[in-house]
Amino acid sequence: TLENALATVGSVTLVDDVVGYIAALVRATRESPDLEVGASPRAGAMLARAARARAALDGRAYVIPDDVKALAVPALRHRVILSPAAQIDGRLVEQIVSDLVDQTEAPR
Repeated sequence: TLENALATVGSVTLVDDVVGYIAALVRATRESPDLEVGASPRAGAMLARAARARAALDGRAYVIPDDVKALAVPALRHRVILSPAAQIDGRLVEQIVSDLVDQTEAPR
């Protein structure tokens, strides 16, 4: 049932290092000169929830950084706005967020 699925996702462990990684990604969107508006703390919370769901679907009781990496672009791309300069340059939100994921150090 939906209630069971939500309970399973809610029981997936999210350690402090991974929470810090999510916060660093969100912060990176706010500091990027290519983004006029960065992701909000709520966007980070939604990314964490999506990462928990991915871990549960993979049969794990814990989130790994790869869960966050895999979901960062789909979870954040609609929560940021390109800067005018990035728009003029033809930059894509997906590529900018992907670059930020690559540049942000993940926990081991």
